[in-house]
This record gives sequence, structure tokens and C-alpha cells, in this order.
Amino acid sequence: RGRLALPGFINAHTHVGMMPFRNYASDLPLQAWLFDKLFPVEDKLTEEDVYWAAQVGIAEMIRTGTTCFADMYMFADTLAAVVEETGVRADISRGLQCFDESPDVASDHRMQEALDLYHRWHGRAEGRITVRFGPHAVYTCTSGYLQEVVQAVRPLGAGIHIHLSETQQENTDCQKAHGRTPTQHLAALGLFELPTLAAHGVYLSAEDRALLARCGAAVVHNPGSNLKLGSGTADVRALLDQGITTALGTDGAASNNNLDMLQEVYLAAVLSKPGCSQAVGVTAAEALEMGTAGGAQALGFSHVGQLQIGKQADVILVNVDQLHYTPLNDPVAGLVYAGHGSDVETVYAAGRCLYHKGEHFTIDVPRARTALNAAARRLLN
Repeated sequence: RGRLALPGFINAHTHVGMMPFRNYASDLPLQAWLFDKLFPVEDKLTEEDVYWAAQVGIAEMIRTGTTCFADMYMFADTLAAVVEETGVRADISRGLQCFDESPDVASDHRMQEALDLYHRWHGRAEGRITVRFGPHAVYTCTSGYLQEVVQAVRPLGAGIHIHLSETQQENTDCQKAHGRTPTQHLAALGLFELPTLAAHGVYLSAEDRALLARCGAAVVHNPGSNLKLGSGTADVRALLDQGITTALGTDGAASNNNLDMLQEVYLAAVLSKPGCSQAVGVTAAEALEMGTAGGAQALGFSHVGQLQIGKQADVILVNVDQLHYTPLNDPVAGLVYAGHGSDVETVYAAGRCLYHKGEHFTIDVPRARTALNAAARRLLN
């Protein structure tokens, strides 16, 4: 009564380990934010920092209705352990980058950590944890390195998680260096022969979209982060019309600055409308599907993303018995256009209750917040 039941949200692109850097280095474009601000402080991160970052980030996601997320970052083994103990579901990638034109994957510590992560954690926690490989982007990975990664991953049958055409500068630099767009470049290197989760896709041409559709790659739209970093807005209507599986992500809390998927659902719908015929753009139902079933499809998960007999019980209850839903003439429109992540009242993942009416059952939130605040003070001072 007065509650709306729906599948848990799937945050298909984030960096949970970035939690210490929330509300730091704001109001900068991506390249300056990443290279001048983020990379230097990330070098100081420890395994313990990421442990507490994961506790706080996962607590925030649970609190706002996310039951599954896809992550790319360092100390991924630590994140996997926190996922196991907190009861959520996650697809985890160890972030990879290499500026060496003649790389040796066998001696690359990041790739070795990624392989160890795969063999140790893929399929663990009653199947709640899956592992893929995370070459960061075309501007942080040389062509030779990307080819080496593809060769190493192919025998495993694992997937790829990568940033793609996030900014105009990324596209321009790739055109200058390789004579083709990032999408065309990655296709030429064989990356899309593997199941691929491509984050952002803000500057995809019609030819890029056609190529992604043929390859079966999925695109993760991150509207909040893209807006805050001034990167632009992806043409989601075109992605959907070309049959590309499209999911939603928050990106990291350092660039969003929150992990509330319902905000991304709202932005996906409203940002699509300017310039579209009769302000239709992406409908409320399509946006909601992108945040649930679309995320499951993008990750290759057939067992979540819908409320259906035989699926895993990743279920959330939203309290719609509130002023901002009154009158609830259309529950989907009400949720997408009037809802807030704080309206989520109950969260189940794999049939286990993780949160109910303000109480977390698998995370000591006050302890985690205290530890994360201490880590942030050390890292940023």
C-alpha cells in the first residue's frame, strides 16, 4: 500500500574508489580535472582508503535503490571483498592504462592484477560478482597495449569496460593520431570482438553508432557526470533507434557528485527532449528501463533487471505515498519525473534485505563515514 515495487537499479558505470574525492576539484573540464587534479591524488590512495570508499559508496547506492553496479578502478580485489560482505551485485574491472608503445602484458602489474582478479573472483559470492577487464580509454592506452589486452582476454571469454568518446577532445586527438574515431580505432584493434561496455558515447557519429550496433557493444549514458564536466550530452534517442543496448551510470562520486540512479533516469529523459519532435525524446518508460533492464542487458545478465518469476530477487520498494507524487496518475511518470533516490524505502538483493526505512543491515555506516572522512583529509591535505 502506497509503495511501488520495481527491479533494483543497475549503475552500469562508476568508480566507487573515488569516494574520497567527492566535492573536490569542481567546475573543471574533464582533461584538467583528470590529469591535473585526480591522477596526482589517486597516486596516494591505499587499499584501506578504497575499503572505506567502497563501504560508503555501496551504502549510498543501496540507500537510493541500486542493487547492482559495474565498476572500473584500482584495488579491485578490495572492492570485490566489500561487495561479497555487503550483499550487493557487481561487475568489477581493474582499471588498465599504459603509455608504452611496445608493452609486455606479462610484466604489466595492472594487467596481472586484472588477471588475478578474474581468476579469484569471477562467479564468486553465489554468482553476485563477475569480472571483466577495464582498459581506461584510447588516450590512456596505446594501440599495442589494447591489442595485447584483447589477446589476453579473448581465451577467457570475459568482457571489456572502457570509456568511449566522452569528450570532443578525445575524438579530435584520436583522429589526429590514428586517422579514425575512437570507436573505429577500437574496432580496428579487435576490442569489440569481446563483450563491451562502453561508457559515455557523447560524441558518436552515425557511422560509429552503426558499427557499435553491428558489434553488439553496449553504451552507458552518464548524463549527470557529462553535464558537470561540460562534456556534452549523448544522443540517446539515436542510440535506441539504432538498436544499441543502452544503460545508465552515475560515473564516480568525484565527477557527479552522487550515486543516485533515479537522478540519472530523470536526466536521461529530460535531456533528450530539446530538439526532438513534440518534446518526446526518451520517454519516462524508456529511461526507467535503461536504469534497470537495460543495465542488465548491457552487462549480459539474464537473471536480473526485471520483476519476473525465475529471476533473482533484486527488488526495491519506493514510497510514493508522499506529497510530490500526489496525485499518482501515472506511476512510471511519477517515479521518473517526480521521484528522488531518498524515496526508496526497502532494498533486497538476491532475496536478502539490505536496507529498510533508514537501517542498513550489512554496513556500519557511521564507522565507514568516519573512516572515509579521515582518508579524505589525509589525501587532500
